[in-house]
Amino acid sequence: MTPSPTSGPTAPPPDGFRIITPTELRRRWRAGEEVALLDVREEGPYSLSHPFFAVSLPLSQIELRILDLVPRLNVPVVVYDDGEGYAARAVPRIHALGYTDVAMLAGGLSGYARHGEVFRDVNVPSKAFGELVEAIRHTPSLSADEAKALIEREANLVVLDARRFEEYRTMSIPRGVSVPGGELAFRAREIAPSPDTTIIVNCAGRTRSIIGTQSLINAGLPNKIYALRNGTIGWTLAGHQVERGRTARMLERPGASYATALADAKAWAERVGVGVLDTATFARYQAEAGTRTLYCLDVRTPEDYAAGHPAGFASAPGGQLVQATDEWVGVRGARLVLFDDDGVRARMTASWLKQMGWDVAVVGPDVVGTTETGIRAARRPPLPQLGDAAISAEQLAADAAAWTIVDLTRSPSYKAGHIPGAHFVLASRFSSDLVKLPGDGPIVLTSDDGAEAAFALADARAATTRELRALTAGTRAWTAAGHVLESDRSSWISPADDVYKRPYEGTDNAAEAMQAYIDWELQLVAQLANDSVSNFHVV
Repeated sequence: MTPSPTSGPTAPPPDGFRIITPTELRRRWRAGEEVALLDVREEGPYSLSHPFFAVSLPLSQIELRILDLVPRLNVPVVVYDDGEGYAARAVPRIHALGYTDVAMLAGGLSGYARHGEVFRDVNVPSKAFGELVEAIRHTPSLSADEAKALIEREANLVVLDARRFEEYRTMSIPRGVSVPGGELAFRAREIAPSPDTTIIVNCAGRTRSIIGTQSLINAGLPNKIYALRNGTIGWTLAGHQVERGRTARMLERPGASYATALADAKAWAERVGVGVLDTATFARYQAEAGTRTLYCLDVRTPEDYAAGHPAGFASAPGGQLVQATDEWVGVRGARLVLFDDDGVRARMTASWLKQMGWDVAVVGPDVVGTTETGIRAARRPPLPQLGDAAISAEQLAADAAAWTIVDLTRSPSYKAGHIPGAHFVLASRFSSDLVKLPGDGPIVLTSDDGAEAAFALADARAATTRELRALTAGTRAWTAAGHVLESDRSSWISPADDVYKRPYEGTDNAAEAMQAYIDWELQLVAQLANDSVSNFHVV
């Protein structure tokens, strides 16, 4: 069992707080019962050690994200930390949003580690599942050297990049075309209509390459299909050059190949056990959402979603949904309904989620029409009434030197640009870090759109006697008023451990970090078996 890095014994929960034991939590997972386990530390500590199905929801982000992540207010919610005291602060905040069944995990992280495996990194269930798929299905792959040689000598070959388009544009391997994972079975035959065409599927590391390649095999393509082993990380570690700024992608709907793609997707989904909902069954699912958590997810591209989607459905592109299910779905054991308008993408995505132990079905436009357009905003509770604590961008700019500006946005955004002179502080660390600010004058809190600052004002008042204000509409209002941001000077009052730096994204990753990530992924199957709570079943 991987040891938990802890700062000391976890304090007992405060009087009156409900607790749940690690043994009971693990029983619920094995039984398929609904439960949301929320790690309320920042993402950096979360990425170092957490239980298998734990979802990262930092204390400072609760009001901003929980309503979408945990949509049913009476679902069992369990929160934990590693002795920092965040969980005890999280419980009343979650209760205040209307959640009725909130408990703390007995012993916190260190207590859990005595009963079950703890895991590194993020999106662990999806990555562990990908490794299990490769181990069971023997998904064919090529090393970076083998792939490079084939790319250079074989004319009848396509390279399909299964990552998000933004990742592909940052860097890609030669001849790569952006086809995010959920689109592969829908579009691959159109891109490679001949069965003699060799197909290489790549991602940044391993999971999306494996799942993408196996998706095409499951969908019945007769081609020679290979995953690029270890993705762009393996390509880079082998000393090969990546390309930057490529924009090759296919957004046109398939034509001649569509009927075959649909027939094969239907056959595979039926084999796996994916249900297709009619109008009456979907209406029943909606009616039962008060007693059974329901997530309605549109798995098409963001462009398709924005052009028109069913009411109440969130955008969750299929490849990313399989790769990072916990970014959309916070309740293990919940019910999922996936939508597309073609019959291929939802079925293929659902086939993977079904094998990951989810209760998942698909629905089409014959049952739910695409009546809404644009990008659906995250659900949030009403902002607190700031009253005299509000300050406008114009008021702040008129006398900025008189204020100590505290920026609560995520650290990458702060680094990219912040109001001149602003200090980076995490709201979860107000009690220890506000005292480190210079001077003794008034403080103004800001965040990206002002929401986090407004929700954090009460905590700030409990941590300092200095006058406090919150910038109305946040840093966006500052720039909208024509004021500049600075990025050449920074003041890091809190440590920037709020965001885990993925060693497979971006172009400035150390070779040691990339190799360590690959080594970690390769041992996930063994750790998964030792933990025994996943309910995974690879068909």
